[in-house]
Amino acid sequence: MPKIIFDIETVGSEFDSFDEATKESFLKYTKTDEEEQEVRDSMSFYPLTAQVVTIAMLEVETSRAFVCYQTPGAQPQKLVEGDAEYISTANEKQLLELFWKKIEKYDQFITFNGRAFDCPFIMIRSGMNRLKPTRNLMPDRFRSGAHIDLMEKLTFMGASRKRFSLHMWCNAFGVKSPKEDGVTGLDVKGLFKESRHLDIARYCLRDVGATKELFILWDKYINFPSS
Repeated sequence: MPKIIFDIETVGSEFDSFDEATKESFLKYTKTDEEEQEVRDSMSFYPLTAQVVTIAMLEVETSRAFVCYQTPGAQPQKLVEGDAEYISTANEKQLLELFWKKIEKYDQFITFNGRAFDCPFIMIRSGMNRLKPTRNLMPDRFRSGAHIDLMEKLTFMGASRKRFSLHMWCNAFGVKSPKEDGVTGLDVKGLFKESRHLDIARYCLRDVGATKELFILWDKYINFPSS
């Protein structure tokens, strides 16, 4: 069964670019300047206020990687580094088109917190770009084995209440965390503004690499396949 792991990076629109009704709805319950700034900094979390700027995909069996990333205003190009192929696009729609073309041949996809973030984000942004998904990224979590979300599996579908980050799970299992290289998701918007698109792509690929190592350990030591 061919498996692929994927992860996304997103960049939110500037808060002041939204209409007054939208800004008011976001700030409705803020009481302090700190709370308001926290809201302003959260635009990358929602598909209605952000766009996908990078998707990294990694085959479990072969370790071949494909990373699609936006380079607005630049000519699309391809770059190969080891087993990874980086493909730039001019906009989000082209990026999503590449993703849907790549993922349709895999029987199983693996994410970390993908059901709560990556998958609905991709599907909603695809709809907004008038693209029809080639796969259902949100199949029934209890009856379908098409999507393995390690966040859910490691917490036994929420039986363990605390939802630790990928960084903490990696540290606990002895897997090198992608955060150890000095870049986190909080840096992505700034890197995008600085046109450091390939740096974002490489960081995203490190995320899926760590997810792969964590998946292998979960599958070997914790997973009991359904009979």
